[in-house]
Amino acid sequence: MIKKIAVIGTGVIGIGWIIRFLAHNKKVIAYDKNLKLKKKIIKEIKNARPHIKKLFNKKYINLNNFKYVDSVKDAVKSADFIQENAVENYKIKTQLMNKIGNYSKPSAIISSSSSGLLPTKIYSKCKFPGRTMIGHPFNPVYLCPGVELVPGKKTHKKFLNKANKFYKSISMNPIMVKKELPGYLADRLQEALWREALHIVNEGYATTKDLDRAIEDGPGLRWSLMGTFLTFHLAGGKGGMKHMLKQFGPALKLPWTKLKAPKLSKKLSSRVIAGTKQQAKGKSVTMISNIRDEYLVNLQKLRKKYENKIRR
Repeated sequence: MIKKIAVIGTGVIGIGWIIRFLAHNKKVIAYDKNLKLKKKIIKEIKNARPHIKKLFNKKYINLNNFKYVDSVKDAVKSADFIQENAVENYKIKTQLMNKIGNYSKPSAIISSSSSGLLPTKIYSKCKFPGRTMIGHPFNPVYLCPGVELVPGKKTHKKFLNKANKFYKSISMNPIMVKKELPGYLADRLQEALWREALHIVNEGYATTKDLDRAIEDGPGLRWSLMGTFLTFHLAGGKGGMKHMLKQFGPALKLPWTKLKAPKLSKKLSSRVIAGTKQQAKGKSVTMISNIRDEYLVNLQKLRKKYENKIRR
């Protein structure tokens, strides 16, 4: 049974994991080369408490279950599960995994929060690579239930299944990716949308606000309950996806998208930065994050009333 967890790297994602683990009564030992982040972690935990209480029906988060140490070795040596959150860099992650592999128990699962790097390469110098994998979450980790589990070429199925069971125990909905690929699933879909949006802004067809509203008031509302495929199945009417493909399939040959990313010029960067700054309307990132968290909690509670009707 997984009771003690090591969190390596305590940036935005690492802190999100710490909050989720603590909310599910796990003992957490954290490490980051920047020891000054400890104060920020406590602040973020306190800030997330109201949302955690409401979503998971938790009366409190026991901070006695949280410990911050000053070395990788001290963090992982007794851990049952290790969640790594270093920057997206093969060299850094590979070196770090070598350390983690040397200091951790052979039975400890090692999961990386990478957003798109290949696990086989990340764990190429790690001892016992059969217990390694990607566990890619979504921000904010303490509220979003999705996590992509991506096996490397040497990952053993028993460890993958154990990780799947563990993530479910902390109120997550794991997505089991069949084999490794750069960017995994969700980020490849997000990247396609992001690249197309940058082209539209770059060519002056719309502002960042226009494009966000196009998603918020349209597809985004549907996507929070059902994804692209089921949405398009409904678009086919009584004939479902079969009719949809027959009617709209020819559009795939039309030049509606430009998936090759545009050059991130100073002009495009300025448009994107100015546009999002205007959208924020003077609100701080913390203020907007709190609004987002409150929304996500209420949305998930609402979604539960309807998703079972579709999925059962």
